[in-house]
Amino acid sequence: MTSLWPYVTPGIPDDLFEQLPGIPLSSREVRLLLLGYLRLKPQSVLWDIGAGTGTVAIEAALLCPRGQVVAVERDEDVASLIRKNCDRFGLKNLEVIEGNAPDCLPELPYQPDCILVEGGRPLKDTLLEAWQYLAAAGRLVVTATNLETLYTVSETFAALRVRNVEAAQPAVNRLEARGNHQVFVAVDPIFILSGEKGE
Repeated sequence: MTSLWPYVTPGIPDDLFEQLPGIPLSSREVRLLLLGYLRLKPQSVLWDIGAGTGTVAIEAALLCPRGQVVAVERDEDVASLIRKNCDRFGLKNLEVIEGNAPDCLPELPYQPDCILVEGGRPLKDTLLEAWQYLAAAGRLVVTATNLETLYTVSETFAALRVRNVEAAQPAVNRLEARGNHQVFVAVDPIFILSGEKGE
């Protein structure tokens, strides 16, 4: 909990995050689903690979006060934005690493019991490399925004023998003001795939 978000529940409104023009962020509704699939504990260690603006990583850090979150982002300006948002929320348990996956993964600190991969290329190589570092019984959650990515994730999950696989494609609509009317607007669709590593 922080003064900016004094609640124990996730679901920080998008406008509480500092943003950069042209850099998309995971909407609040999608973040809630991702955090649910991660099944975090107070002491969890999460690697967020391809963290983007870091909204999921920030919410996870708030939910895991005795844990550690590592946000991996290749773009220097976007990584700087994550750090600014960490400062806004007073976080000390989130470390931002600038680097390209999968090359930077061997250098990451802490052994993760949860890994989130938010798109990116080369996705298959990133998943295969990340899997090596995931703790036994750890959770892997991956997002996909197109059919090609969905196929790659599904194929790689099968090759890795990911257990207890779940997949969802939520349909989310938000109420927005358009002129004098309030209309429901669809949030960009996303696929969420998750599973566990055997013990």
